[in-house]
Amino acid sequence: MGKRLRRKFRTGMVAALLVLPAGAQADFAEDAGMGTATVLANVVYMPTKVAYAALGGLTGGFAYLLTGGNYMAAEKVWTPSLGGNYVLNSNQVWGQEPIMFSGELDPAPAASLRLSGERESRNYNQPHYGQ
Repeated sequence: MGKRLRRKFRTGMVAALLVLPAGAQADFAEDAGMGTATVLANVVYMPTKVAYAALGGLTGGFAYLLTGGNYMAAEKVWTPSLGGNYVLNSNQVWGQEPIMFSGELDPAPAASLRLSGERESRNYNQPHYGQ
Protein backbone atom coordinates (compact mmCIF):
# COMPACT_ATOMS: atom_id res chain seq x y z
CA MET A 1 0.00 0.00 0.00
CA GLY A 2 2.89 2.41 0.71
CA LYS A 3 4.32 1.96 -2.81
CA ARG A 4 0.97 2.75 -4.43
CA LEU A 5 0.60 5.88 -2.34
CA ARG A 6 4.11 7.04 -3.25
CA ARG A 7 3.50 6.31 -6.93
CA LYS A 8 0.24 8.30 -6.90
CA PHE A 9 1.96 11.13 -5.06
CA ARG A 10 4.81 11.21 -7.60
CA THR A 11 2.38 11.07 -10.50
CA GLY A 12 0.39 13.95 -9.01
CA MET A 13 3.53 16.02 -8.48
CA VAL A 14 4.72 15.44 -12.05
CA ALA A 15 1.28 16.37 -13.40
CA ALA A 16 1.25 19.54 -11.28
CA LEU A 17 4.73 20.52 -12.46
CA LEU A 18 3.73 20.00 -16.08
CA VAL A 19 0.60 22.14 -15.73
CA LEU A 20 2.15 25.08 -13.85
CA PRO A 21 4.65 26.17 -16.54
CA ALA A 22 1.82 26.34 -19.09
CA GLY A 23 0.10 29.00 -16.95
CA ALA A 24 3.34 30.89 -16.47
CA GLN A 25 4.03 30.69 -20.19
CA ALA A 26 0.68 32.29 -20.96
CA ASP A 27 1.44 35.15 -18.54
CA PHE A 28 4.83 35.66 -20.18
CA ALA A 29 3.29 35.88 -23.64
CA GLU A 30 0.68 38.35 -22.39
CA ASP A 31 3.32 40.47 -20.64
CA ALA A 32 5.56 40.41 -23.70
CA GLY A 33 2.66 41.54 -25.87
CA MET A 34 1.77 44.39 -23.52
CA GLY A 35 5.42 45.39 -23.29
CA THR A 36 5.63 45.52 -27.07
CA ALA A 37 2.41 47.53 -27.30
CA THR A 38 3.71 49.96 -24.66
CA VAL A 39 6.98 50.49 -26.53
CA LEU A 40 5.16 51.05 -29.83
CA ALA A 41 2.75 53.49 -28.18
CA ASN A 42 5.71 55.41 -26.72
CA VAL A 43 7.38 55.62 -30.14
CA VAL A 44 4.50 57.85 -31.22
CA TYR A 45 3.55 59.42 -27.87
CA MET A 46 6.95 60.60 -26.61
CA PRO A 47 8.01 62.72 -29.62
CA THR A 48 4.52 64.23 -29.76
CA LYS A 49 4.63 65.13 -26.07
CA VAL A 50 8.14 66.57 -26.28
CA ALA A 51 7.17 68.72 -29.29
CA TYR A 52 4.04 69.92 -27.46
CA ALA A 53 6.11 70.76 -24.37
CA ALA A 54 8.76 72.60 -26.39
CA LEU A 55 6.19 74.69 -28.25
CA GLY A 56 4.35 75.38 -25.00
CA GLY A 57 7.59 76.46 -23.33
CA LEU A 58 8.33 78.89 -26.13
CA THR A 59 4.76 80.18 -26.22
CA GLY A 60 4.78 80.67 -22.45
CA GLY A 61 8.04 82.57 -22.76
CA PHE A 62 6.50 84.86 -25.39
CA ALA A 63 3.44 85.31 -23.17
CA TYR A 64 5.74 86.30 -20.30
CA LEU A 65 7.59 88.86 -22.45
CA LEU A 66 4.53 90.28 -24.20
CA THR A 67 2.62 90.80 -20.95
CA GLY A 68 5.47 92.74 -19.39
CA GLY A 69 6.74 89.95 -17.14
CA ASN A 70 3.36 88.64 -15.98
CA TYR A 71 4.29 85.23 -14.58
CA MET A 72 0.67 84.19 -14.08
CA ALA A 73 -0.07 84.57 -17.80
CA ALA A 74 2.98 82.53 -18.74
CA GLU A 75 2.19 79.89 -16.13
CA LYS A 76 -1.22 79.31 -17.69
CA VAL A 77 0.62 78.21 -20.82
CA TRP A 78 3.55 76.44 -19.16
CA THR A 79 1.56 74.29 -16.72
CA PRO A 80 -0.54 72.43 -19.30
CA SER A 81 2.22 72.12 -21.86
CA LEU A 82 5.10 71.14 -19.57
CA GLY A 83 3.05 69.02 -17.16
CA GLY A 84 1.61 65.57 -17.71
CA ASN A 85 3.14 62.21 -18.60
CA TYR A 86 6.14 62.08 -20.90
CA VAL A 87 6.31 58.26 -20.96
CA LEU A 88 3.41 55.79 -21.02
CA ASN A 89 3.50 52.72 -18.79
CA SER A 90 1.66 49.44 -19.34
CA ASN A 91 -1.13 50.36 -16.89
CA GLN A 92 -1.92 53.42 -18.98
CA VAL A 93 -1.91 51.37 -22.18
CA TRP A 94 -4.28 48.87 -20.50
CA GLY A 95 -6.55 51.76 -19.52
CA GLN A 96 -6.12 51.17 -15.77
CA GLU A 97 -4.53 54.60 -15.22
CA PRO A 98 -5.37 57.85 -17.00
CA ILE A 99 -3.00 59.30 -19.56
CA MET A 100 -2.26 62.91 -18.64
CA PHE A 101 -1.06 64.48 -21.89
CA SER A 102 -1.20 67.96 -20.40
CA GLY A 103 -0.86 69.19 -16.85
CA GLU A 104 -3.81 70.38 -14.83
CA LEU A 105 -4.33 74.03 -14.04
CA ASP A 106 -5.37 74.70 -10.47
CA PRO A 107 -8.41 76.95 -10.36
CA ALA A 108 -7.67 80.39 -8.99
CA PRO A 109 -8.70 80.79 -5.34
CA ALA A 110 -10.69 83.95 -6.15
CA ALA A 111 -12.61 82.14 -8.90
CA SER A 112 -13.49 79.27 -6.58
CA LEU A 113 -14.77 81.78 -3.99
CA ARG A 114 -16.95 83.45 -6.59
CA LEU A 115 -18.37 80.09 -7.69
CA SER A 116 -19.31 79.16 -4.13
CA GLY A 117 -21.24 82.41 -3.64
CA GLU A 118 -18.99 83.82 -0.93
CA ARG A 119 -17.80 87.39 -1.13
CA GLU A 120 -14.30 87.97 -2.34
CA SER A 121 -12.04 89.93 -0.01
CA ARG A 122 -9.61 92.24 -1.74
CA ASN A 123 -6.31 93.52 -0.53
CA TYR A 124 -5.93 96.76 -2.48
CA ASN A 125 -2.21 96.90 -1.76
CA GLN A 126 -1.62 93.81 -3.94
CA PRO A 127 -1.89 93.84 -7.76
CA HIS A 128 -4.82 91.84 -9.17
CA TYR A 129 -4.12 90.35 -12.55
CA GLY A 130 -6.88 89.55 -15.00
CA GLN A 131 -9.69 91.28 -13.06
